[in-house]
Amino acid sequence: MSDEFGTRYGPWALVLGASDGVGAAFARAVASRGMGVVLVARREAALEDVAGSISDAPTRVVAVDLTAAHAVEVITAATADLEVGTVFYCAGADPYYARFLSQPVEQAVAMVQRNCVVPIQICHHYAGPMQERGRGAIVLLSSAAGFVGASNMVAYGSTKAFDTVMAEALWAELHPKGVDVLGLILGLTDTPALRQLLLQRGRLPDLDAPVPGATSADDVVATAIANLTNGPTCFAGEDARTGDEVFRGMSRNDAVRLMMQVGGGVMGRDDEVPA
Repeated sequence: MSDEFGTRYGPWALVLGASDGVGAAFARAVASRGMGVVLVARREAALEDVAGSISDAPTRVVAVDLTAAHAVEVITAATADLEVGTVFYCAGADPYYARFLSQPVEQAVAMVQRNCVVPIQICHHYAGPMQERGRGAIVLLSSAAGFVGASNMVAYGSTKAFDTVMAEALWAELHPKGVDVLGLILGLTDTPALRQLLLQRGRLPDLDAPVPGATSADDVVATAIANLTNGPTCFAGEDARTGDEVFRGMSRNDAVRLMMQVGGGVMGRDDEVPA
């Protein structure tokens, strides 16, 4: 299976957002299948830890802030000598979960850069050679937050809606050329970033506590790899699939109003957050 996977999607995978959570899980999963992995994120020490946990494949670490203007230039230069057969774009979590007007606008703009502009640039650069070879894959992580507008997720939800449609459109163009594209829509997923946010909001007792009802990062990755050929869209987590079914059965206006009534869900309502 490793040889077949590597032939179709290798020899190198580029994982953006690889320092922890789903990105790190993707890196380990493809390395276990014999592919080299380029790990990209802002925190070099965290990337080195992930690289150190991979013993069955070559790795390369690229430490760069994906909101920086030169980020894509740094990444493409660092991989210029490699044949990148797969791109996993896993960056872009929201560390704030706060009202739009309570945050500096620069935070929203940075999220648009990281979740929309950079994926466009990365896909344009790496998809061309994949199309020429007639093989490869692109996986863009999206979120159920992109289904419908909701409080505290103005920038995040809208950028994830962008990612979903982008994956679908890329699939329409690239799938006939032999390149698999998957928009992976995550529901509630147990990651270090979410645990930190829930701890800050008084919803977890400590960072070692699992997120109730959440899908693990390893299960998300297993779902993606099992469905690489089943694009353009795949749901990782039963809550994401259920949400899609519920919202498709009502008007968008009603869906937004429903989200207002439901409140913060696992995140808790803002008036319940400790000062």
